[in-house]
Amino acid sequence: MTTEPPYLRIAGEIRRRIASGELGPGDPVPSTRRITQEWGVAMATATKALGALAQEGLVRAVPGVGTVVAESGRERATTQGRQLSRERVIRAAIALVDEEGLAALSMRRIATEFGTSTMALYSHVPSKGELVRLMAEAVFGSGPAGPRPTGWRPMLEREARWLWKQYEQHPWLARAMAHLTRPMASPNAMLFTERVLSALTGLGLTPEQMLHIHLTVLGYAQGIAMAVELELQARQDSGVTADEWMTSMEPRMDAIQATAAYPVLSTFFGKDNFDLELGTLFEFGLARVLDGVEALVEGGTVAADPE
Repeated sequence: MTTEPPYLRIAGEIRRRIASGELGPGDPVPSTRRITQEWGVAMATATKALGALAQEGLVRAVPGVGTVVAESGRERATTQGRQLSRERVIRAAIALVDEEGLAALSMRRIATEFGTSTMALYSHVPSKGELVRLMAEAVFGSGPAGPRPTGWRPMLEREARWLWKQYEQHPWLARAMAHLTRPMASPNAMLFTERVLSALTGLGLTPEQMLHIHLTVLGYAQGIAMAVELELQARQDSGVTADEWMTSMEPRMDAIQATAAYPVLSTFFGKDNFDLELGTLFEFGLARVLDGVEALVEGGTVAADPE
């Protein structure tokens, strides 16, 4: 007896919802991330399920929205020609990588979502690298809301927390912006830099020290945020949550603890009062980074830094 592949079983269930009218033309179907959660499968399986439905013409990708139940061919033909613009391409790319990660991005993939050719896409965005730059530029275009606080430390805290929020909402962003020595020419990202530097103005710091503080805060936030992307990718690839993975590691951890090779570390095994949460870790580290800046500013050692 042949067992039906999981992706066909999932496609069959979504097909049933469409046939029954539970999902009508234009309605969003479960996303790849939702499929991994609902059916407990890997991201590759979820992608194959939606791909099978797309081949049948039952669903189609809508940039900035996701995968929806397809309309009739005539209805789609009347709207395709009005879809392509640089802004829509950028929104579609952000929606894609928010869902599937930066590795899923390609000019061909975005062109397919618009139902057009890759060459047509190049008339709006010249390259994938430029598209990533424009995506980051769009994310950095918002800036923190509300009145600006008083004092250099509250200002830096606000900027760092705003940056962390962007990384949480867009896990790909940390890797896209990770080139500290080769920064992108991004006006909106430079506005973030300008806000940080303005918070440090008038403290007696040298320009080099101000830039180093900016890059230290930026690099710290990026480093923690990279874990967000890695966890998302691991969840997509395996279909296993972080809690499920930790549970599966318990027998191995118990075996390591039994060797008595790690007398201090082993005292932490099995404790219920410690739960690694990235947001908490970020806040702890941010306070320590700013403590160091404060010591530099208030300790009178600003001009004594080594060359």
